[in-house]
Amino acid sequence: MTSSSLAARRAAAALDRLGLLHPKLIDLSLDRVWRLLAALGNPQERLPPVIHIAGTNGKGSTVAYLRACLTAAGLRVHSYISPHLVRFNERITLAGEMISDGALADLLERIETVNEGQPITFFEVTTCAAFAAFAEVPADVLILETGLGGRLDATNVVARPAATVLTPIGLDHEQFLGPTVAAIATEKAHIIKADTPCVSAAQVPEADAVLRAMAAQRQAPLAVAGEAFRVGVEDDQLVYSPIAGGAPWRLPLPALLGDHQIANAGVALAALEVARDPRTGASLTPALEALATGMRTVSWPARMQRLTRGPLVDALPAGWELWLDGAHNPQAGAMLAGFLPRWADQPLDMIMGMMGPKDAEGFFRPLAAQVDRLRAVPVPQEPNAKSPELVATAGQQAGIADVAVCDSVAAALEALRQTAGDSPRRVLICGSLYLAGTVLADNQ
Repeated sequence: MTSSSLAARRAAAALDRLGLLHPKLIDLSLDRVWRLLAALGNPQERLPPVIHIAGTNGKGSTVAYLRACLTAAGLRVHSYISPHLVRFNERITLAGEMISDGALADLLERIETVNEGQPITFFEVTTCAAFAAFAEVPADVLILETGLGGRLDATNVVARPAATVLTPIGLDHEQFLGPTVAAIATEKAHIIKADTPCVSAAQVPEADAVLRAMAAQRQAPLAVAGEAFRVGVEDDQLVYSPIAGGAPWRLPLPALLGDHQIANAGVALAALEVARDPRTGASLTPALEALATGMRTVSWPARMQRLTRGPLVDALPAGWELWLDGAHNPQAGAMLAGFLPRWADQPLDMIMGMMGPKDAEGFFRPLAAQVDRLRAVPVPQEPNAKSPELVATAGQQAGIADVAVCDSVAAALEALRQTAGDSPRRVLICGSLYLAGTVLADNQ
């Protein structure tokens, strides 16, 4: 066995053991986090400047824009995301590089020893591990994405971020965050910190009111999209009107597709404009040349990603296109519906797998008129996934006429191929990011 495969097995074994420390998948609390961080010497106090991001949709894309722009500026960038798509290592990027199997195994085994078997959720213990790594590896900035909510999220232990960011907020995870948009916004708004600049995407009124109230209470300067700053497209360029005023920033259109990605890019640019090192007050704003490079080079798997090679692609007739996106809730469905008219030149088939709590009918409703056929599939190895039968029923109730259930993505692609002939079509696989990860792994 090679040293690299041994390290991968050690990391996987540690992850499995850590997943058994708390029987509940989600149990929001900061008490266990504070305990373990103290035992680790409080690494959250030794981090590089942090840009902290919460929201319902667009968090991952916003992380991608920030990472691309800061890296183009020559900065060393840590980042923390969840969930991963194919490998856990994707969650932790150290100075621009995904954590290696060996470093991950060493880190997890050390955290396991320090924790001494005490109850703690998987997300909490792995977040504490990430903080330990971020404190030990030199970097210039840390992009930190919340896992769930904000108030009791394991990432919400950074006292003085460089900036906080709220992406669009909608109904999601109601069983943990509350039954209304206002309740969910209240949970997420708790990442706002005193005297720390905060950037918000355009929000629905219920969320907007909550964020403004929290920012005022904590005396945090709040910049809201469409008010403090604006972003749009002119002459095939992205045009950002800065918070500080002055000439607009004219940049290449972002490499990520969709009108919503213009808005996400604007939020990221605003965060970069206002972010300051809390220790020195130094600006973290890259030069325009770096911002332009970031827009051109940004990438984020499973966000309107075209798959161009691999066994799933090879199984399709010539001229067919296969796409992958992580859209899975009503707000994301509406954003996706705004993009689909660009695809009116070919019929569109959708393959969908969702987690149990998601509003499937609400997702399908704005898309129904543009989807020719829907094939519902399970999300592999996810006990909390919604049954394909329920997904299919939701699609029918939303107005999609041709709906069926298939055992897997591969089976769905084969069924679509057999009943459509060889005329060119587009197939969009979407839903849970866990499903997207399975697709990427199976298509390697």
